[in-house]
Amino acid sequence: MVGLVVSLIAIVGAVGGLLWAFHEHLADIDRRRDNPPRVRKEGLWLAGLLLLPAIFFPASLAQVGAGQRGVVLSFGAVTSKTLGEGLRFKKPFIESVVRMSVQVQAHKLTATAASKDLQDVSTEVTINFRLRPERVNLIYQTLREDYLLRVVDPGILEAVKAVTALYDAEQLITQRAKVRDEIDTRLDLRLEEHGIFVEQVNITDFDFSETFNDAIEAKVTASQQALQALNILQRIKTEADQVRARAAGERDAAIAQAEGQAEAIRIRAEAQSKANDLISRSLTSQLIQWQTVQQLADDIRVIVLPAGQQFILGEQVIR
Repeated sequence: MVGLVVSLIAIVGAVGGLLWAFHEHLADIDRRRDNPPRVRKEGLWLAGLLLLPAIFFPASLAQVGAGQRGVVLSFGAVTSKTLGEGLRFKKPFIESVVRMSVQVQAHKLTATAASKDLQDVSTEVTINFRLRPERVNLIYQTLREDYLLRVVDPGILEAVKAVTALYDAEQLITQRAKVRDEIDTRLDLRLEEHGIFVEQVNITDFDFSETFNDAIEAKVTASQQALQALNILQRIKTEADQVRARAAGERDAAIAQAEGQAEAIRIRAEAQSKANDLISRSLTSQLIQWQTVQQLADDIRVIVLPAGQQFILGEQVIR
């Protein structure tokens, strides 16, 4: 931008110098041909001096954008010189600048490989990488700007195939993080040789053959059915345990009730036995006769006794 402004100013000045040099000639263009007007040489010198920066100054400037490095070429040959961001100077018409991005770039690639159990697996990998700023000269010299096609893609394919062959198809799913880390390690070693740093590797998708997908679906269905059957069995067992618990509770309650009733009867029997014993010891023939007489009506005159019984009424029956 600065070079363009300077060039415009220089060109405007050169045009002004030319107009000044030929001013008298233009003003006297209608004069006689045998007396032509004089051309100012000072104007020509001024125009020439102003045209030089208009030509050379823009050619000596190079602007490198943010997140870029400038690879300096000398007559097309890569030099060891690298330009940082901003407006930089170079040798006009001798040096040229190729701008290389050193920002983090995302690249996605799908690789097809065979697993350890010989299942076809299509793996979609997305990597974040960047060019090392101190090695952009070597990258441009060896790979130009085709590093994706020449190095990155082959490196991804090789790493994915090598790691996929170490795992069964099912393990690729269950151990996804471990598979990703191994791909990252292999790819980082491969690209580091070329000055490319791998920031991160992500496995964004696994795709298996239709046969394997059907087998996985059948296995999942069987697992769900087994789990459902286990849940039903557990529910039945729980209900049976509850029934047994209720029966045991009812049994214990009945036993307790029966034992309580038996204990009550025993206590009553013991009490009655003790009472009977006490009564037996306290009874006499006179007391029995007196109790009998007390039960007789007041107007009784005749008493019938069993044969052989002796029953003598004392004075207590006499009114």
